[in-house]
Amino acid sequence: MTNQLDAEDRNSLPESTFAFPRERKEPLTDAKHVRNAIARFDQVRDVTDQERDEAFRRIKKAAKKHGVQMTETRWQELGKPSAGRKSSDKPKSKAQLYSEARARGIEGRSQMTKDELIQALSKKR
Repeated sequence: MTNQLDAEDRNSLPESTFAFPRERKEPLTDAKHVRNAIARFDQVRDVTDQERDEAFRRIKKAAKKHGVQMTETRWQELGKPSAGRKSSDKPKSKAQLYSEARARGIEGRSQMTKDELIQALSKKR
């Protein structure tokens, strides 16, 4: 089976192939689809916590079968950017740091490296 499922392929799959069989959401036919199911887990709507528990078990089993490494131990961790990490925690670019330094009136910012901008911004809070 190829990585791409058209509507006919998808419709012909047994319910047991899906992470969420009642909704026929997130097929687990190969490694690519397993990774996709992990990434989109929290986007599936109108399912109960019990269905999420069952889907998580299916995904873990399919991940093992298709050689996909999972670090998540609970379904509540699936689909998040990184476990325990908010999108606002992402490292800022030098341009973003420079803009923040300009807004805060930090002198000498145009000559600073990224690390120096980080240090200057952390001092001037």
